[in-house]
Amino acid sequence: MGKTIRFSISIPEELGDKLEELLRRKGYKNRSEAFRDFIRASLVEEEWKDSRGEVVGVLSIVYDHHVRALSEKITEIEHCNLGCVVSSLHVHLDEDHCLEAIVLRGEKEKVQRISDEIISTKGVILGKLLAASTGKDLA
Repeated sequence: MGKTIRFSISIPEELGDKLEELLRRKGYKNRSEAFRDFIRASLVEEEWKDSRGEVVGVLSIVYDHHVRALSEKITEIEHCNLGCVVSSLHVHLDEDHCLEAIVLRGEKEKVQRISDEIISTKGVILGKLLAASTGKDLA
């Protein structure tokens, strides 16, 4: 990591109070670490918005494992995309439902296409792609 720079900001008192409450709820020890996280989150969002290169994402899905051949369909989609599917974690939530977290890495369009294909599969109750980053461009 390079040299640290310092700067100050001015915000209305009411916004400052809300910021302090947010930092307290989230457990930040100081404003600097919170602002570093806020900036990194914005950079990741921009990285995804503007990306023509490699991105990383985590797809989380909840599904009813009783739906006929659903587990096999999800596994087949993953196997057909081995270049993008880095890993998956399967969690049994209850007698009927499972959660799967799938780490995807590759071209943004392909990561999005795989996510959309899995989310739209019959029997998937909930699906969300979390934009992440390789961290290369985040200090």
